[in-house]
Amino acid sequence: MVTRVNDQALREPTLLILTAIADAPRHGYAIAQEVEKISEGRTKMRTGTLYGALERLLEQELIAVHEEEVVDGRMRRSYALAPRGREVLAAEAARIARTAQEATRRLGLGAAGAAVASFDASFRTSGLLGPRLGFDGGVVNS
Repeated sequence: MVTRVNDQALREPTLLILTAIADAPRHGYAIAQEVEKISEGRTKMRTGTLYGALERLLEQELIAVHEEEVVDGRMRRSYALAPRGREVLAAEAARIARTAQEATRRLGLGAAGAAVASFDASFRTSGLLGPRLGFDGGVVNS
């Protein structure tokens, strides 16, 4: 199972783009709007940056062209998460959840840590992810 791209955690723009199209195909402008919404305004993708990233994600087979249509004389593509992209995004979401759980535990924030554990467990039971790995890379039995 592929859990990372080039054996590294996803960069935030990639994570945000994949998240933006995880629930439905979207065209470029809609992806940019979703990225801004998901990031609570922290990330605003410029057109050139967005389309460069979309081309890279297409090459990596993390996304696919869902539909192409001509709108007002211009070609408009919508993009969807490819199966490999869904797998990578699910693994990254679980990795982030585990890190947040550990931070929450170390901060002594109890209930918030339980919510993160529940999130991680839901991905495990969905079949999208393999065994849970601990911070040392070993399989965690939980």
